[in-house]
Amino acid sequence: MPRLSKIGSAALSSFGFTAGATSYSATYFIAAGGGGANFGGGGAGGYLTTSTTFTSGVVYTVTVGAGGAGSTYPSNGGNGSTSSLVGTGVSATATGGGGAGGVGVGQNGGSGGGASIGNQAGGAGVSGQGFDGGSSLAVTFNAGGGGGGASAVGTNAPSSTQGGDGGNGIATSISGSSVTYCGGGAGCSTNGAGGGSNGTGGGGAANTGGGGGGNGVTLNSGGSGIVIISVPTSSYTGTTTGSPTVTTNGSNTIITFTSSGTYTA
Repeated sequence: MPRLSKIGSAALSSFGFTAGATSYSATYFIAAGGGGANFGGGGAGGYLTTSTTFTSGVVYTVTVGAGGAGSTYPSNGGNGSTSSLVGTGVSATATGGGGAGGVGVGQNGGSGGGASIGNQAGGAGVSGQGFDGGSSLAVTFNAGGGGGGASAVGTNAPSSTQGGDGGNGIATSISGSSVTYCGGGAGCSTNGAGGGSNGTGGGGAANTGGGGGGNGVTLNSGGSGIVIISVPTSSYTGTTTGSPTVTTNGSNTIITFTSSGTYTA
């Protein structure tokens, strides 16, 4: 067999090698879409964050999940959609937040949705991505539990006229300043008052991964997700699709996707 040093780049590719390929460290933060509210709060979208290795020339595909729709009784709040980052050596998918229950338990998700009607349990969160939603309470009226957040459970409804609070989200400084994402939405009561508090990073604002909060009148949708990638500026290629926002933080370039796209390393 001839030495590899004598083989051209096309032949190298046929052996599974990439001529001149290099790698470099990258860090990412992924938030999935939050769940929609009912009388319970929507669960936050799941989150993932870690450092990894990118390989030059590889296309890394980013998917940003939508938030779930808010609903009215007896429908469940919609579940949020997944967000992901996928390419050679990287396969990371955050689970969408669970929608609030309609007539039963909160739905499971990255963080669980709060229960809405009757004495029901909140939905379960995904271990490592979020926490459970709170339970509902029925005596004179019905009050929903708060949606789970990235760092805390949604609280149970404390009374039939007071909804539970959403669980707090998670703060990241990947972009250079601290921003909190993936908080759970507040529950509320069927008497039209008694709304709990959204968790930090919750309430359903766009590109936060927050669960939607209920207030007895407007049952809010969950917030869409976000994917943020940090790479050394010396390695940044500038080759993207999907129109991400590109900024710098010290010696790193920050690529922020608020909609789906790609980055070629």
